[in-house]
Amino acid sequence: MDKEELAQDILEFLGNSENIEENTTCMTRLRVKVFDFSKVNLSELKKVDGVLGVVCNGNLVQIVLGAGKVDRIGKNFSELTKLSLNESRSNDNKKVDIKNEDIKKILIKNKKNSKNNGKFQLFFQKIANIFVPLLPAIIAAGLLQGVTNTIDIVSSNFQTIWWYQLLKTISWISFTYLPIFVGINATKEFGGTAILGGIIGALFVQNENMPILKNIGNIGNMILPTVNKNFYVGAGGLLSALLVGFFIAFVEKNVRKIVPDILSKILTPVFTLIICGIIAILVILPLGEIITKILFLFLNFIYNKTGIISGFVISACFLPLVSMGLHQALIPIHILLNDPLGATKGINYFLPIMITAGGGQVGAGVALYVKTKNKKLRKILKDTIPAGILGMGEPLMYGVTLPLKKPFVTACLGSGFGGIAAVMLHLGTITQGVSGLLALLIVIPGSQLLFLLAMFFAYLGGFVLTYFWGVDEGKICEIYGEVRK
Repeated sequence: MDKEELAQDILEFLGNSENIEENTTCMTRLRVKVFDFSKVNLSELKKVDGVLGVVCNGNLVQIVLGAGKVDRIGKNFSELTKLSLNESRSNDNKKVDIKNEDIKKILIKNKKNSKNNGKFQLFFQKIANIFVPLLPAIIAAGLLQGVTNTIDIVSSNFQTIWWYQLLKTISWISFTYLPIFVGINATKEFGGTAILGGIIGALFVQNENMPILKNIGNIGNMILPTVNKNFYVGAGGLLSALLVGFFIAFVEKNVRKIVPDILSKILTPVFTLIICGIIAILVILPLGEIITKILFLFLNFIYNKTGIISGFVISACFLPLVSMGLHQALIPIHILLNDPLGATKGINYFLPIMITAGGGQVGAGVALYVKTKNKKLRKILKDTIPAGILGMGEPLMYGVTLPLKKPFVTACLGSGFGGIAAVMLHLGTITQGVSGLLALLIVIPGSQLLFLLAMFFAYLGGFVLTYFWGVDEGKICEIYGEVRK
């Protein structure tokens, strides 16, 4: 099936163009937000040739297509829907009456029909929706930062070369100004005007040329009212930008109710920015700082006090998060840990633990390939294991381990041994964005061999547990067909 036909089939089983509110892509998934979940034909969608898996959270449908392929299909899908990637129909100039009975019926229907719409899941899905569109920039910047940092350690000959410094600047911009992008996406996700979120999000980026800083002559010396603290815009920046998105959407909706329609286009954004700017500085910024400190203390306790136990549990539980599409919600935590000005000085000790989860699944895949006689399964494994080694494990997960169930369990348990090794070897990353063996580019310089050792234990754990307890030929024949003699 070619990409046009595949995109057309996916669209048909999602309820056609009129049911599509938003579409975007991540590393391996086409993420589609639908208006009415009851119009989605899940059973037929899962049967489409080329669809590796389907994950539903509320009115968000994630179609797993695989790395590289998802970009091509996503382009065709967006052309069919006449809706650009990362664009929402709610962002056009149409006004939606929240009180409309049809909207209420759709919401009720979605709540009844979705199996994965618990409040906890939907909360994390909201977080994921904010950060997934940012992944291409985070991945690119992470790779650039990892490579340039390694080069800086090896040689100082590049420090005066303009194009090399340009690459470092690009990676620096991507992370430094991330609160602006988070503010835009968060405000959009909660139903507000995106650019207003970007403007307020910029308050959480340290810039000496800001009038509020420049005019007092000395950064950090202005005492804020109510909180009675020095002004420091970088405190809790990312979490503050996340919180402010929700608040802006809330304020904007309520201001629009008060302001006369004829003046709404002018006065609503003005009042929203003034109100949210004041609250952002006096309330949200200090709150973000407090939450950030609590989060650091909690993570530090887990890592230093529970040691190998936390290593095993975190690694073993990461694949189930991926299977539900909720792993992207952890991106803000990774960003905080990789902040050079943060408590960990830019070293993320948790990401290597999670990366080993993919190693356990690769080990499970290799065990299946070695032990099974099913030719169809072996062919699928031959295509998906290399991608898994490079950190793109979803094709292997949705195409093999999850359908077979036992290998998924043994992969999770096996990866835990890699997590233990990651803790014992004190592995860390200096940025994020890649996984699998590609993570060699982002681990602490000089720890590459130790990282390979941790991945070896994950591979070995997944392989051994799957080889002895995870291979069920009966289940394999049921799913992939009988072995032809």
